[in-house]
Amino acid sequence: MGMTMTQKILAKKAGLDSVVAGQLIQAKLDIVMGNDITTAVALKEFQKTGASEVFDKEKVVIVLDHFTPNKDIKAAEQCKSCRTFAYDMGVKNFFDVGKAGIEHALLPEQGIVVPGQAIIGADSHTCTYGALGAFSTGIGSTDMAIGMATGEAWFKVPSAIKFNVIGKKQSHVSGKDVILHIIGMIGVDGALYRSMEFTGEGIAELTMDDRFTIANMAIEAGAKNGIFPVDEACLAYTKAHATKAYEVFEADDDAEYDEEIIIDLSTLEPTISFPHLPDNTRTIGEVGEVIIDQVVIGSCTNGRLDDMKIAADILRGKQVAEKVRTIVIPATQEIYLDCIKLGYVEDFINAGAIFSMPTCGPCLGGHMGILAAGERCVSTTNRNFVGRMGHVESEVYLASPAVAAASAIAGKIADPRNI
Repeated sequence: MGMTMTQKILAKKAGLDSVVAGQLIQAKLDIVMGNDITTAVALKEFQKTGASEVFDKEKVVIVLDHFTPNKDIKAAEQCKSCRTFAYDMGVKNFFDVGKAGIEHALLPEQGIVVPGQAIIGADSHTCTYGALGAFSTGIGSTDMAIGMATGEAWFKVPSAIKFNVIGKKQSHVSGKDVILHIIGMIGVDGALYRSMEFTGEGIAELTMDDRFTIANMAIEAGAKNGIFPVDEACLAYTKAHATKAYEVFEADDDAEYDEEIIIDLSTLEPTISFPHLPDNTRTIGEVGEVIIDQVVIGSCTNGRLDDMKIAADILRGKQVAEKVRTIVIPATQEIYLDCIKLGYVEDFINAGAIFSMPTCGPCLGGHMGILAAGERCVSTTNRNFVGRMGHVESEVYLASPAVAAASAIAGKIADPRNI
């Protein structure tokens, strides 16, 4: 019996010729990552292991991004503990304020993650790196601690769903619309502990930023990971950002999948996820009149340069609605500088938006965009649970950068094709 991409990577990292779905394995890790919130918890568990140093100073990555620049004393103490640990342990890939960014955009940009790796991160959206043909998955702080100490983790080998992508995207349809469509189709537990494996001729229609967005939200369908084939676009991205060695894995022709789902890009429309679950989706024509108070464009899901360009192109020469607070957050310092050089920052500010430093910020109700009771926000983030962005009586509508920018102008959820 053949293996899927994910199974091939896990077999290699476990030192086995083959693995099957449901098998328990111990695998060697290429990257162990944590952020300011989860690392602070992991440090206590790391001490319990008795380890005096991390397993590899190059392979442990710590990024301060969630509550930074520090929003309060508790956040400052968390970051201080991470900072002290990183310096004491000689962690090479430590990203603090000034050179940090949102972790899941930063690691690919810095060439830290590459095809064929096995990556764990104490953040659920670590599955983002599957866009590069790597196995990457989110874990808890305890597993992070053990990973930092030993360089290994145990996994139950996941079965897989094959998503056969065909067709060409319509105007103003992006990776966000693709993944919201999929989650709306299969549900928030539709891929529970399974690998979402993307293939097909339509993959060539998806930019790398599209793929990062889709892989990022695999967890919102309950998946263990999402993964894309390593094609020319992926190799070009890898060679532009990384110098480390990588390995390309391909699914066997006789790989076994639980099911196959066809995604025809030509049929997709801008898609919005209504409160309070990502699978509560509607196409733009089904939305109706939804008046909004705030728009957030950014996050690990949609804070990349393509996302900034899409939003800037729509906002350029226009004004956001008087009652809509519009917050634009680039995902990394490099993207921040590119937005300045390309004139996007001027477009945002002239339109009446604000432009922030890289941070997770409002995505998880951290800071810089908290909602009051009764307020509604269109956001390019990844979750719209009750109270996710502030008060439990607020509402978050997930959308693409195009829909978010159009909605900022209209003062309500709007079709970017009509702005």
